[in-house]
Amino acid sequence: MVIRVGNTFYTVKLRFVLIALAVLILLIGARSMVYTVQAEFQGVVLRFGRYAHTVDPGLRFKLPFGIDRVAMVPVRRQLKQEFGFATNGATNPTQYAGSRSEQEFERNMVTGDLNAATVEWIIQFRITDPRAYLFNFRDPAETLRDLSESVMREVVGDRTVDEVITVGRQEIESEALVRLDAVVKRYQLGITIDQLQLKNVNPPPPVQPSFNEVNQAQQEREKAINVANGEYNKVVPRARGEAEEKISTAEGYAIKRINEAEGDAARFNALFTEYSKAPDVTRRRLYLETMRDVLPTLGGKIVIDQDATSVLPLLQLNQK
Repeated sequence: MVIRVGNTFYTVKLRFVLIALAVLILLIGARSMVYTVQAEFQGVVLRFGRYAHTVDPGLRFKLPFGIDRVAMVPVRRQLKQEFGFATNGATNPTQYAGSRSEQEFERNMVTGDLNAATVEWIIQFRITDPRAYLFNFRDPAETLRDLSESVMREVVGDRTVDEVITVGRQEIESEALVRLDAVVKRYQLGITIDQLQLKNVNPPPPVQPSFNEVNQAQQEREKAINVANGEYNKVVPRARGEAEEKISTAEGYAIKRINEAEGDAARFNALFTEYSKAPDVTRRRLYLETMRDVLPTLGGKIVIDQDATSVLPLLQLNQK
């Protein structure tokens, strides 16, 4: 076999050419047979485009020359989709709607009392069945977006605008999560919904300032009520305590007076009983006891005979 390179001719044996070609083919085939599945993924092996089997993370082998192809599915990664808004730098192409007009369409909803509201929310999910995720639907991520939007519009449409914007957020999250998870399982998307969370829920922009004023007025009313309740809880218990203290003091004084009166009455009755038994003796004893109590308070005392005519020798007027 003669090969021309420029003006030079070279003679090459056909056997060497075939061997080199075979080695090249083997190298290409060997390189295409080896692949690695990362830790967060599972590999779905497709043989001539049909599902063959699923492989776990690690170094793996497959048939070369395009006979086997491997689709990597992030089964151990929590994925997220955003509705009505977009986070910059997202790597997931289906994380949010493409244009601003599409995002605005997603968040504009009608409530059960025929009012408008803008609702932004996110869902977090995991791929639990790679085969179902790849083969049951042409575009499972977009299908999930449509299902989530449908469920949220249905849940919001069952409530008033006040419930959606204020007190009903927790209930909406819980009910929408249950409904979306049930729909995903019924459609066999191969996905498990982990969380559904409402973000910004507001009235339409033209009426938002008025709504904010209403909210501010309600907050001020709640604040005034809380302040009044605080003053009530501070003043009323103190007044009740003071009243109970005065009542207890009065009751104690009444009991004291009653006991003293009863004691005096009992003492008088006992004394009267003894007096009835011996009036003269009792009268004298009372006299002596009374004089015993009174005389010490009189100061100096002089006792003279009743026949004495003068007390001058006894007074000692010069003593100080």
